[in-house]
Amino acid sequence: MKQHSFDYLIIGSGAAGLFLAQRLANHGRVALVNKSPIFESNTYWAQGGIAGVYTPSDSIEAHVQDTLLSGAGLCHEAVVREVAECGGEVIRELIRIGTPFDTLDAQSGNLHLTKEGGHSERRIAHAKDATGRALIETLVKLTDNHGQITHFENHMVIDLITTQRLGYLGEDNRCLGAYLLDANSEILTIAAEHTILATGGAGKVYMYTSNPHAATGDGIAMAWRAGCRVMNLELMQFHPTCLFHASAPTMLITEALRGEGAVLIDKRGRRFAFDYHPQGELAPRDIVARAIDHEMKKQGQDCMFLDARPLGASLIHHHFPNMRDRLLENGIDMLHAPIPVVPAAHYMCGGVKSDLAGRTDVQSLYAIGETACTGLHGANRLASNSLLECLVMAQKCAETILTQPSHGLCPARLPTWDDSGVVPETERIQIKQNWDEIRAIMSNYVGIVRSNERLYRAKRRLHVIQEEVDSHYWKFPISRDLIELRNLCQVAELIVRSAQKRRESRGLHYSTDYPITHAQAEDTIIDPKGY
Repeated sequence: MKQHSFDYLIIGSGAAGLFLAQRLANHGRVALVNKSPIFESNTYWAQGGIAGVYTPSDSIEAHVQDTLLSGAGLCHEAVVREVAECGGEVIRELIRIGTPFDTLDAQSGNLHLTKEGGHSERRIAHAKDATGRALIETLVKLTDNHGQITHFENHMVIDLITTQRLGYLGEDNRCLGAYLLDANSEILTIAAEHTILATGGAGKVYMYTSNPHAATGDGIAMAWRAGCRVMNLELMQFHPTCLFHASAPTMLITEALRGEGAVLIDKRGRRFAFDYHPQGELAPRDIVARAIDHEMKKQGQDCMFLDARPLGASLIHHHFPNMRDRLLENGIDMLHAPIPVVPAAHYMCGGVKSDLAGRTDVQSLYAIGETACTGLHGANRLASNSLLECLVMAQKCAETILTQPSHGLCPARLPTWDDSGVVPETERIQIKQNWDEIRAIMSNYVGIVRSNERLYRAKRRLHVIQEEVDSHYWKFPISRDLIELRNLCQVAELIVRSAQKRRESRGLHYSTDYPITHAQAEDTIIDPKGY
């Protein structure tokens, strides 16, 4: 088995991972690991943009208040202020490195800023309706040929290596690296002074999601097994508008359309969003998602519709060309017909408990971006704060790591992967069966609206599945889909336990048994110690 040693091991190559890699590369050797091709990440498919105070007409205080209001009382205000204060600086840095944001005109170079639900001002920098793709392509250019960065594409991280797991007595629990599975099913041991989880979210735990296939909660599950606490995992944001189509893959319909004037209607053409909130289509996402879900159930319909025709052909052609073309590929002309939409799992507001620099409960282990929970988003993420958080956390994580002294890691101390006792598989149908069961359980019992009975049923069924997955994991050879299944099952179980602990309705968590919001907001924290 191969062994490698690096100063920094970054797991994940979305915005957070890439932004961090190019900052650390001038100070040491970086291993950048991604289980898929580098362009398969939540960031790459992000359509909206990056929120930040960039113009004199806007203010940091306004951005802070918008975030706090959206977060339903659960935001950590100090974190919100620190991130908001970095917004304009981050956008200027992205412009400096060549990110092709939309401008008002070629001569002035002034940014075209858009507005999305929950924002009181136009403050979102974007690149047409494919901001994530533009950002990733820009960052890849900076990291691709850097002599200090080694890319491990199509490598799946099996698990983290910690002193606690190795049984080193008399030492604090410290992360020493990770085991990787390559495309040829060979296992590598990677030793690192610092390990950073930037693995994104866990949208694939649900049947319908805007996330790519890779979003299986790997970082959260690995951190949990390593000894990290998790926070607010019950708060899964369902994007209100994802394409409803019999044969097309789930596709996010950007919130910027509603920001520019698109409206939600039912099959008869009636606008209904104002029945649920004074801001109508521009209300916070949790409210809009529940409004659509409620109308679908009330009317017995499979979907509602987003009507973009009020925007006019010129604005659609100029600002939403990718959306228009992708819909046309599926037989929908947004210029002349409303778009069928449903809510779908989109973004995790919870994650591995960390500070803004990504520090976790395990020494030398950091979590940044969607994998982490800093308290920024509270009980509901404000639109376009996610990419901002990724970049701010990457920046602060780099600053913190570079101040840390070496702990004298010796790669020879790390044992290779032990697969003694493993027997050949005779069939793999149980992996697909468990995968499908988990996603169905979560969608039917732990979706937009929850109840004690649904959560109890989900927990009981997931317990059985977890026993089956664990048995399979320790008995048969390691594979990517088995690792993902193990992580998916662990995260699903943690989401259910978190939901059971929150005995109120707040933001993204709505319980029919506890419809009242408590006067005092508290985080839901689960600790693996004594779990």
